[in-house]
Amino acid sequence: MSEEHYLELCESPVQFEHASSVNNVFFDEANKQVFAVRSGGATGVVVKGPDDKNSIAFRMDDKGEVKCIKFSIGNKILAVQRTSKSVDFINFIPDYPHTEFSQECKMKNASVLGFCWTNWNEIVFITDQGIELYQVFPDKRSVKLIKSQSLSVNWYQYCPETAVLLLSTSGQGNVLQPFVFRNGTLSKMTKFEIELPVVPKPAKLSLSERDIAMATIYGQLYVMYLKHHSRTANSPSAEVVLYHLPREGLCKKSHVLKLNTTGKFALNIVDNLVVVHHQSTQTSLIYDIHLREPDCALNTHQPVLPARSIHPYRIPLTGPVVVPSQPPVPCQLYSSSWSVFQPDIIISASEGYLWYLQVKLPPTVNLQQDKGKLMDFLLRRRDCKMVILSVCSQILEGGERGSLPVVATVFDKLNQVYKEYLEAEQMYTLAMESGPSRNSAAQKRPVRTQAVIDQSDMYTHVLSSFTERKGVCHKFIIAVLMEYIRSLNQSQITVQHYLYELVIKTLVQHNRFYMLHQFLQYHVLSDSKPLACLLLSLESTYPPAHQLSLDMLKRLSTANDEIVEVLLSKQQVLGALRFIRSVDIDVLRQGWATFMIKRATFFIITIGGPHDCTLQLNVVMTTCRPGSSWTRRSRPVTRCCSTPSSGPSSRGTSGSEETPPSTLENTVRNTWSTSSSCLESNP
Repeated sequence: MSEEHYLELCESPVQFEHASSVNNVFFDEANKQVFAVRSGGATGVVVKGPDDKNSIAFRMDDKGEVKCIKFSIGNKILAVQRTSKSVDFINFIPDYPHTEFSQECKMKNASVLGFCWTNWNEIVFITDQGIELYQVFPDKRSVKLIKSQSLSVNWYQYCPETAVLLLSTSGQGNVLQPFVFRNGTLSKMTKFEIELPVVPKPAKLSLSERDIAMATIYGQLYVMYLKHHSRTANSPSAEVVLYHLPREGLCKKSHVLKLNTTGKFALNIVDNLVVVHHQSTQTSLIYDIHLREPDCALNTHQPVLPARSIHPYRIPLTGPVVVPSQPPVPCQLYSSSWSVFQPDIIISASEGYLWYLQVKLPPTVNLQQDKGKLMDFLLRRRDCKMVILSVCSQILEGGERGSLPVVATVFDKLNQVYKEYLEAEQMYTLAMESGPSRNSAAQKRPVRTQAVIDQSDMYTHVLSSFTERKGVCHKFIIAVLMEYIRSLNQSQITVQHYLYELVIKTLVQHNRFYMLHQFLQYHVLSDSKPLACLLLSLESTYPPAHQLSLDMLKRLSTANDEIVEVLLSKQQVLGALRFIRSVDIDVLRQGWATFMIKRATFFIITIGGPHDCTLQLNVVMTTCRPGSSWTRRSRPVTRCCSTPSSGPSSRGTSGSEETPPSTLENTVRNTWSTSSSCLESNP
């Protein structure tokens, strides 16, 4: 069952002194810090955070029960609330006095519900009559009111990532008023109303703080409402309703997550997934709001995977009485003492642990049978590359071999993300090359996430091993390779030569020479120098590959030196000279022709007899004589072999496959020729 747990608690939790009658535990969502306050701080306060190398420990005077305690950003100023009327401040800046100073709320008869730091020296008081934004001056030990807003407040929630404060107003508590804080300013956003399942009569507070959470999902701020239906309602199961809260504009209901059960729930956000914990069944569900069910209404979501419990966690025993051989104690999951905070924090105050909830992707592979939907799910996760590549291998190999349409769907989804990254990279490069401007200044270099699976990744981790696997039909192997090339071409991505080489090697390995000939003749495999070199190496196995290689080099128009080298290596000196005469005059002016003619002369002297040497040197001199017709344009490139092949030789073929006729394009039917009579004469 361990392979099915796709949620787990982090291996290195934050440990603190558990809650007791003399020790109170507080959590600061902005700084992600846990405060353990003993005896009102008189016997010590210990602060631990996830990024702190060393915990912060100090003492303060016991002036009453601590209701709330938080550090400002950077741990510069400590704020402590002990009464419903004021907040106390203590400097933690070096060389500043540590004497406490206090600030009462300005509104008369108001009670402070809590406070939030919006900057290192800016704090907002939330009272039952409104909010008050203050600026703290630690050097002067004073506080200044910046701005206030009056309205009736039932409860509040604050999202530190977006600096948005959400206030519950009205008698039923379902009218929510958001505020946003920017650079010492307070801005009022458009209020909105939460749809209650039942409207109570007479009106009473129906929407509680525990049913609302704020979190950022895919870069957008959402207000999540845990909606419980009454037992007499037509829809007895609960659901999570997501309201999109933009910086400007109206807040609208955008997504509904179907829970298909009732009971007590808690919400987390992990890797842009909404995780819903169900206490009675001790299981969790995950939802991806970017995935839509085909058979559901718009923006209505079912769980992506079946409900599963969090992976079991064991707490190691500590203390002087611990026996070394004593095993760790299992942690009670989904305990009533758990407190869940956004986005991914779970705290057990009774055990003294703070965990970060994590998603394990490998178990999800076997829990989702729809590979297309699984790929959509994986492509939006952080650490997804190796899992995606393993899924690609799984659908191709062994008993998990998928049908070709499934393979094509997976390839298309991968290459769509690949294409979007390449286009973003190209736009960034063009913006940088165009020089500084207002648009280029705001242009950021695209981040290559693990969802970008390029051709080298597929070649190294999937395709190369797949072609070497025994027991797989070679027709299916070739079909998969061509399907991946088709997907790349469809996405307008240039196919790398090593993929074409893999196709050729696979065809040769299985004696599919006729198919190879067809792919090359009809340009299914794009021309490149590495591909032409590979064809040259196949001449002993498939003789027509030599001519196919020369044709490819000529079509490239950038491989003239390679063509002459190949001709000379075959001792076709006259053919090399004829090709030199057909080259553009601009190329000859660069001295390339002179160099190649010297090489031809060397070959004549090396391989020719005395009579042939004299004749062919005359040919070279005639070719190089000033006033020769160098500028004469030759006809289309033709076959350089002195003896045209009538078709693929049977040498090197072991199969019964019919060899194709050597009917290439018209440009390779004849021999390279010129009008010079000396090249055609006989001695």
